[in-house]
Amino acid sequence: QVQLVESGGGSVQAGGSLRLSCVASGSFYGMLGLSWYRQSQGRERELVAGAEVADSVKGRFTIIRDYVKNAAYLQMNNVKFEDSGVYYCQATALLDYGGSPVDYWGQGTQVTVGT
Repeated sequence: QVQLVESGGGSVQAGGSLRLSCVASGSFYGMLGLSWYRQSQGRERELVAGAEVADSVKGRFTIIRDYVKNAAYLQMNNVKFEDSGVYYCQATALLDYGGSPVDYWGQGTQVTVGT
């Protein structure tokens, strides 16, 4: 099993910066991927940063992965009001050698951008 703990959310003014962190722990064979999603009010959960960053945040957000620490960070610069939402860390892991990949989600961290 994999546990994901996110931190770093909070309130920030438009144009400001925020850095989210996600650390994976537990018992698993290997980590295949770490990504960030978000869910804004009234909208479906969307991918923010995976293999690439979403067009809506390109040039402003950067995902940094550290597979030694099994951690992922989302550096958010020049945030906009529409970046507000709950940000979720998502991990894809192998629980044992030869097993199938399994997806896990963190509990989410709230980001609120003020105008």
